[in-house]
Amino acid sequence: MFPRAEQPFVDLSTGINPHAYPIPLLSPSIFQRLPTAVERLSTIAAAAYGAPSAAHVVPAPGTQILLRLVATLVPPRRAAVLGPTYGEHIRSAAQAGHEVREIDTLDNLNGAELVTVVNPNNPDGLLMSRDALLALANDLRPRGGMLVADEAFMDVGPLGASLAGDVACGNIVVLRSFGKFFGLAGLRLGFAIAAPPIARQLTASLGPWAVSGPAIAVGEAALADTTWGDSMRGQLAEEAKKLDQHLTCADLQVVGGTSLFRLVRTPLATEWFGHLGRAGIFVRRFVEQSSWLRFGLPAGEDEWNRLHAALASFGLGVARPNNE
Repeated sequence: MFPRAEQPFVDLSTGINPHAYPIPLLSPSIFQRLPTAVERLSTIAAAAYGAPSAAHVVPAPGTQILLRLVATLVPPRRAAVLGPTYGEHIRSAAQAGHEVREIDTLDNLNGAELVTVVNPNNPDGLLMSRDALLALANDLRPRGGMLVADEAFMDVGPLGASLAGDVACGNIVVLRSFGKFFGLAGLRLGFAIAAPPIARQLTASLGPWAVSGPAIAVGEAALADTTWGDSMRGQLAEEAKKLDQHLTCADLQVVGGTSLFRLVRTPLATEWFGHLGRAGIFVRRFVEQSSWLRFGLPAGEDEWNRLHAALASFGLGVARPNNE
């Protein structure tokens, strides 16, 4: 799209932490043998995410592969996805044979047996209350329905908002992404958290050795490193405020997000997307919401400076925020 853009591109199109967890030194043997320590990873993940036990945790090579498997837990019927949100949920449910609708409120379920809620939502950061989601799961249970809570960005969400500790009721599946918060999306690691019978079913569907030895080793170290996690949450919150200042100074209205990404609304979204792209800065646009753009966090001072220069050169007389 932008063959003459400044290189390298500053990729702000994702919600991946630009400050990756420092990968520990790995023994060469981890690459040479089949992985065997997945039970220990499940135990550490259960503690990190607040799951009742390791028996409730299913490690997987990223949450993407889990979407269709989770959709098959309910026989093909009606499915609803609270949106607008991550589009793969609709596609995966349809591949599993469901008749899928995107809904804008949980009042419009229309008898759906499989309901997916991304919480906090991508791209607007909308957070559904834990009580509301538990009530929804209770309503679904008598008709054999299932609630899927995609908590890909819950690592930067408020304490107590996760449903990971509530899955024992039997019809809640929580999905947790590892790569986004820890900045290691290429490692391909994620988790489903569910009641043990469902967890066993998902594990069987994945088959043996689904998660690589290096992913297990890095996942164990990172999930157990609460000092790094707590510090990073504070850093990301401060950087999100800084990004808000830059965007607001450019007359871009911040309408939502998390501390890993910010959503703006502007009638000039198409023009902004093209201008930023030509400056070598790639942001996320939305075909269905033509006035939206999503910005991830720049990785360092050089990327911050390039973003500021691109925002300023749009011709809106941008002033650098006062605290810089």
